[in-house]
Amino acid sequence: MTHPFHPLNGREFEFIQTRTCWGVERVDYLDEDGTLRNLPMAWTSVASEDPFVRVATGRSAFRVSDLLALATLLDGLCRDDCAEKRAN
Repeated sequence: MTHPFHPLNGREFEFIQTRTCWGVERVDYLDEDGTLRNLPMAWTSVASEDPFVRVATGRSAFRVSDLLALATLLDGLCRDDCAEKRAN
């Protein structure tokens, strides 16, 4: 488990298979009790390393595409707020 905020971070489990479920790559594994479980592949070492993460080497906490999406969201919220204030 490699997801930094998951409670199982750093633990290793027996890998079973990968599969796609609703368009998301998932990993099936056996937990310590032998129960078959699954989680997103991106949360595991099975997934290939994100090229942005490799190139940024910890220097950037955010991707450009994520920052642009956030700017668009904030711009929309500001427009809605300004329109509401003008209406009052």
